[in-house]
Amino acid sequence: MIGEYGDVQPSVIVLEKSAKLILHRMNGTETTLQPTPDGDFTLFTPPNTSSTIQFDQAARGRARRMILNTYDEITILNRSLEPEEGQVFQIRPSRSIDKLREEALAVSPPHENGQFRAPDLVDLASLDPTIHMDIRYATSNDFLGTPVYTQARAFLQRPAAEALVRALHRLQPYGYALLIHDAYRPWYVTKIFWDATPPEGKIFVADPAQGSRHNRGCAVDLTLHDLKSGKPIEMPGTYDEMSPRSFPDYPGGTSLQRWHRDLLRWAMESEGFTVYEHEWWHFDFKDWHEYPILNVPFEKLQFTEKQVR
Repeated sequence: MIGEYGDVQPSVIVLEKSAKLILHRMNGTETTLQPTPDGDFTLFTPPNTSSTIQFDQAARGRARRMILNTYDEITILNRSLEPEEGQVFQIRPSRSIDKLREEALAVSPPHENGQFRAPDLVDLASLDPTIHMDIRYATSNDFLGTPVYTQARAFLQRPAAEALVRALHRLQPYGYALLIHDAYRPWYVTKIFWDATPPEGKIFVADPAQGSRHNRGCAVDLTLHDLKSGKPIEMPGTYDEMSPRSFPDYPGGTSLQRWHRDLLRWAMESEGFTVYEHEWWHFDFKDWHEYPILNVPFEKLQFTEKQVR
């Protein structure tokens, strides 16, 4: 029954909180749905109004609609917010990825003035055995449906990598590690993402005219990894999903999903990262502005021999 109900835009969100179903209105007010013996729910509205709510269950268990019985019967459809469990969010690119790649490689990143630190990228896979990798952009299991990276690797500037390890150590006593989806991203890939994405999804991709903090090696996309089960932790929305479920303060989902999302944010922000306002998985390191935009493919990166502290 958990989900968004409405047409083009949500009218209400049904979520779980403290083992109870909650009806969340878009003005922020919330009301507990009281279960009835026949499996329906009662919605009490001050001062003395009550309504009966029924959920029309599909065969697989997901409610297809909410039926609100007041003076009249009102039906509100459960909005299909893909992807569902086990699926990957994908868009229809504006042009073929091969064409977009050709165009992106033919131009240069924006010129920047100022003094920047020399890049010192660190391979995240070498930092700790409990850091796991799921580099989606090296596979067709990404939002474009085709690989854009030539290697499934992830890199951060050394101070950001050291902070990431400290965040990991904060999480380990709780039974969690980190699963990395992306980190340093060559600028030409940022341009591919921008040009491929329709206007309504632009808030989820960086403008290549400004460059991305991923291009500077100071942003990381990641989630929690359960040490005991070896599986990713379920969040209110999925990675790279272009919907409000990706917002760090999205109120929907379950208490446990929101708690996990907030735990990840606490660990990362305790070590100098800041969550991006539209993506619960994207964190920028505090020193990002001290590094230049880079456009070097993974296979051409060069590294120092220094160890991460």
